[in-house]
Amino acid sequence: MATESQPRARKAGAFDIRLIIALLIGVYGVILTVMGIGFTSDEEIAKAAGVNINLWAGIGMLVVSALFVIWAVTRPLVVPAETETETGDTPTVAGE
Repeated sequence: MATESQPRARKAGAFDIRLIIALLIGVYGVILTVMGIGFTSDEEIAKAAGVNINLWAGIGMLVVSALFVIWAVTRPLVVPAETETETGDTPTVAGE
């Protein structure tokens, strides 16, 4: 059987920018949540109009981080496979 092997499309995987953003927001969210739960004094809460702002900001960031992960998992980026014959480009050396 002579079948042409076509390049297959790939998923972006770990290089998906949404996962990197989710990781960064998630790390800051965990830090703020821990700070809000264990290290916020009554004086600091009084300064923030009676709201534990570290706790609420941390929880909000964790929710946003989870939404980014859900988005990346449910709608993965697909990197199109290109071949040399499709684009018509051939690699050249500078100066030729």
